[in-house]
Formats: sequence, C-alpha cells, structure tokens
Amino acid sequence: MEQEISAGVLPILMPQTERDEIAAALRKRSRPGEAVIGVMLRIAGAISVLTTAGIVAVLLYDAYLFFARPEPTLWNFFTDTTWAPQIDRFGIFPLVNATFLTSIIGMAVALPIGLMIAIYLSEYASPRARGILKPVLEILAGIPTVVFGFFALGFMTPLLQSIFSRDTVEIFNVASAGIVIGILIIPLVSSMSEDALSAVPRAQREAAYGMGATKLETATRIVVPGALSGISAAFIVAMSRAVGETMVVAIAAGAGPRNYPNWASATSNLSFLNPFTAAETMTGHIVRISGGDLPYGSVAYDSIFAIALLLFLMTLVLNIVSRWIVQRFREEY
Repeated sequence: MEQEISAGVLPILMPQTERDEIAAALRKRSRPGEAVIGVMLRIAGAISVLTTAGIVAVLLYDAYLFFARPEPTLWNFFTDTTWAPQIDRFGIFPLVNATFLTSIIGMAVALPIGLMIAIYLSEYASPRARGILKPVLEILAGIPTVVFGFFALGFMTPLLQSIFSRDTVEIFNVASAGIVIGILIIPLVSSMSEDALSAVPRAQREAAYGMGATKLETATRIVVPGALSGISAAFIVAMSRAVGETMVVAIAAGAGPRNYPNWASATSNLSFLNPFTAAETMTGHIVRISGGDLPYGSVAYDSIFAIALLLFLMTLVLNIVSRWIVQRFREEY
C-alpha cells in the first residue's frame, strides 16, 4: 500500500521522511466511536428480530393451549358460523367476515382516492400545491384512530342513515367503520403510490409528450403501468393496515359477533354481506375480551390468542404477497 502511494500519488522528489509521514497518516486509524455505533446497530437489529420471534412464540404457545382443550377443534374453528365461547361455539367465520367486510369497504374508498391523489402530486401539482396538500395528508395520517372511531359513529353513521333510512342502517354498522378506515389509510396509499410513480424515469414522460400524448394519456398509459408493481404493493400494504385496524371498528362497527345458526342462514339473501348491520371484527373482539372481566386462563380468554394468531398469519401473507409482487413485476430503469 505504501509503495502504491509513494509511486502513484506522492511526488517522487518528495523526501522519504515526508512520504512516510503522509503514508502513516493515510493508514486506517482505530475509531472506537464507530465500533460502538456498529455494536449498537447490531443490538437494535437483534432486538427487532427477537421481539418478533417472541410475539410469534407467545401466540403459538397460547393458541396451542386453546386448541389443546376439549371444547374447541380446528374443524369447528374454521367451519362453525357462531362465535360464542360461553356455550362452547368457536366458529371464527363471524369475526373473519366482519374483518374482511370493513377492509373491502375501506379499500374501495382508499384505493381510487389515494391513487388519484398520487397521480395529481406526481404529474400535475405545482410546488405550491404540493406544499399545501402534503402537510394536509401528513396531518390526516397523524390523527389518533380513536378520533376516527368517534367520527364514524357521530358523523358517518347519521349520514348513512339520512341516505338509506334509519330502519336500514343500524347505529353500529360495518359500512361507517369501513368508510372511515378508508379515509384513514388514504395517506398510506397516496404516499406509497406517489413514490412508485416518481420512480418512473422522466425520459419516458418526455418520449410520450414527443409522440403527441396529452398529460392525462401519459399518466394513465405510461407512468401508471410503469409503476404498477409499486402501486400494487401499496394496495396490499394498505389492505394489511385495514385488516389490523382496531379502534375504529371497536367503536363504530359493533360490540358482538354477527352469529348465524348455520351456513344456510348466513348465505340466505347474502345476509353475511350486509354492511348496514352491527358486527364485530377480529381486532375489535380482542380489544373487548382482553379489557373485560374474564378470568385469566379461561377458554374465552385463551381464544383471543387463536384469533390473534390467525390475524397475524393473514397480515403476514399479505406482506409476503406484497414483496413478491414488487420483486416479480419490478421495472428496472
């Protein structure tokens, strides 16, 4: 290394002592501070991994204790249409059904609005408009979810009742909770979609303009298809966020499962898809049961760990699908 420095960098006519001093100064020095920072970063990474592993271990163990009891079985857990631990009915369908109903309604609200906001910010907005709209979205993202819950109960439900009548829309209902969940995740969809749109090279836009395309045609036929993998990932991450939402559904959707005596009753007139009646989601049920007076170790208390494990697996699958879409359909520029 010293020979390379003296031959290629330092003037040959420089005295040997000065060359030696400069070479010594250029050698890698021991930096204790950097070593400490490196150790702290490794510890932080290990803590995140161990925390996740601990959560999974607790869920698996307590869910095993639940299914080890004689009352619940895996078959009844996935096929029964009633969730009533007090009478030994452990069908998860009512809770999963309400969870997906609220999530689908929320996505129906968030996806088009969030994507349109992202297209506007990426393709149309002036710097002044961006300076106004971006902080508004950040404020919306920072509002506590409990506020959104009371907004759904105090504003969205009366609005739906005024449109569809009070006899049709109950005080607690899935529709108002789902709509507000959609409003809640709009900043997530718009932010991730805008990042994906901004990653499309400017040259593609200019090429489209050069071919006579309008700004709208360029946005819809060039930019959006080019960012499709990132937009799809944003949609799936938003779906995962909607599935895991707690306070909005706990306040506005209902405080009890929408049970059915059998599958015929559930599918009659597609009653399980009715968004205007009360229902309890998986997260809402976990909140209600864990905050109640159930004794620790009872079958009803242990049941929340089985629900939590299923919820964890659902969100895990959604995140895996999101990563697969990004890797499979990513455009390399």
